Amino acid sequence: MSIKVSNITKEYGLQKALDDVSFEVQSGNVVGFLGPNGAGKSTMMKIITGFIPQSAGMVEVNGITIDNQETDIRKDIGYLPENNPLYTDLYVKEYLTFVANIYHLGKSTNKRVGELIELTGIGNEQNKKIGSLSKGYRQRVGLAQALIHNPSVLILDEPTSGLDPNQIVEIRKLIKDIGREKTVLLSTHIMQEVEAICQKIIIIHKGKIVADGSTQEIIAQTSVKGLSVLVEFIEPVNQEVLKRIKDISEITMLGKNTWLLSSKTQKDIRPEIFRFAVEHGLTIITMQQKGQQLEEIFQSLTNQN
Repeated sequence: MSIKVSNITKEYGLQKALDDVSFEVQSGNVVGFLGPNGAGKSTMMKIITGFIPQSAGMVEVNGITIDNQETDIRKDIGYLPENNPLYTDLYVKEYLTFVANIYHLGKSTNKRVGELIELTGIGNEQNKKIGSLSKGYRQRVGLAQALIHNPSVLILDEPTSGLDPNQIVEIRKLIKDIGREKTVLLSTHIMQEVEAICQKIIIIHKGKIVADGSTQEIIAQTSVKGLSVLVEFIEPVNQEVLKRIKDISEITMLGKNTWLLSSKTQKDIRPEIFRFAVEHGLTIITMQQKGQQLEEIFQSLTNQN
């Protein structure tokens, strides 16, 4: 077990930023930590990394309780905050050497700095001032500093925020590669990012965990709608006639002879659509089943009052 969060509450006066939050992150997984702005993501990450104390509850990282041994915990954690605070007047290699010295890497400093420069792809930028770098390269430098002491757990708060599409793909691949050897907890608003690189998803809303599991598990557990089928006929068909199909609850016209037919259940309605087409002399060109998407699940869970 890399991270175990048990009944964490964080209060600011009368306001609860986190309310009895519990979850676990297994070793060697990339876990997406999702939630709207103000949900408590950054607060939870700061508590895990020991930057701020909780009001109640307990956090363990690799079996070490944060309350008792914060210094030891930080040796096992790499942290990239959302605003990625860097010393912009320092050169890239100079900055990474400075961070390595903070962790007392000693004689291995130069070797480790070189390894991280290669891993994060900043070799051509290492002799430039950080202030002159693009945001994408600054994020790479931020990742390098988070990894410099070779932690087993990596905490990334919005690592691709504000990047262009090409930079997002590059940073996403880097995180995925890192996740093969380390435990990664990352917050993001990009659903495609979660589906591409995360083995598990935790969704937080108003300081409470509202979903915890794989994408498939969360969709199965929290689905508010049934399955839908996209179907296109050669012949024109009347919407009123389509209502005769068994188990159909909603009909949406998407284009000429193209319909989205929805069911309130998880039952596969394609056989009923096929039977309907045969009975009415209709020819089906396309029939594609569509399950509920993660983005829809996220919206349904976080739009609650």
